[in-house]
Amino acid sequence: MTKTSENTDFYHAISVSGGKDSSALLLLMIEKEMPIDCVLYADTTMEFPEMEAHIAKLDDLLYRERGIHITTLRHPQGFEWLMFDRPVKREAGRSPKGYGWPLGAPGRRWCTGHLKQHLIAKEVNRLKREKNALNYIGIAADEAHRCKDDPQNCYPLVEWGITEAQALQICYDRGFDFGGLYDIYRRASCWCCPLQRIGELRKLRTYHPELWARLRVMDDRARAQFTTGPLGQFKQNWSVEQLEERFAREEKEGCA
Repeated sequence: MTKTSENTDFYHAISVSGGKDSSALLLLMIEKEMPIDCVLYADTTMEFPEMEAHIAKLDDLLYRERGIHITTLRHPQGFEWLMFDRPVKREAGRSPKGYGWPLGAPGRRWCTGHLKQHLIAKEVNRLKREKNALNYIGIAADEAHRCKDDPQNCYPLVEWGITEAQALQICYDRGFDFGGLYDIYRRASCWCCPLQRIGELRKLRTYHPELWARLRVMDDRARAQFTTGPLGQFKQNWSVEQLEERFAREEKEGCA
């Protein structure tokens, strides 16, 4: 039990990403009969179908046990509008619309900001201000350095000493297997993320060919709209088309 969870003067809000750590947090708080007033989830609209099913399964459990549903937050236009159509200020001759691919340079990961962090932070800050809310965040004990020094933030997994590996096992033990996502990928984040390793993209092509095909279309559009500059470059030195050719060649060589 956390040091704050029994205080009835607070409104208790859980931030859930859908990943193993925040999912384990929600499952344990339900089991420990800790107070839960709302659960917040930011849908990027670019989640794996298995993640969408996982969130629906969590929502079913939450409603059965506590009589409330997950509150889903979404950007009004979504990922592809931000990537291709959002009006932006650029020098003459450059596309006046769209952020392009969200790469890892400072200020370039607009996807995390617009589609997750800003949405959750706005709602959490409102709840803290209007309802004296505590925000429960699913950070595991081996990621404790990510915790922020805010008296209205709670990190139960850190307090309980639960690691990332243990959080995943907690989910598995309770029948939440993420549709096998963690058996395939290191992270169950957005399927179109250009920060994925080459090996993860190879798996995407193998296990989610329909998403890979959609990624090809998005990258073709990005290269046409932003040319070969960083906004139109999926990964350094690699377009999705080039990766497709590489993976196909590797398969052929492997069968030779």
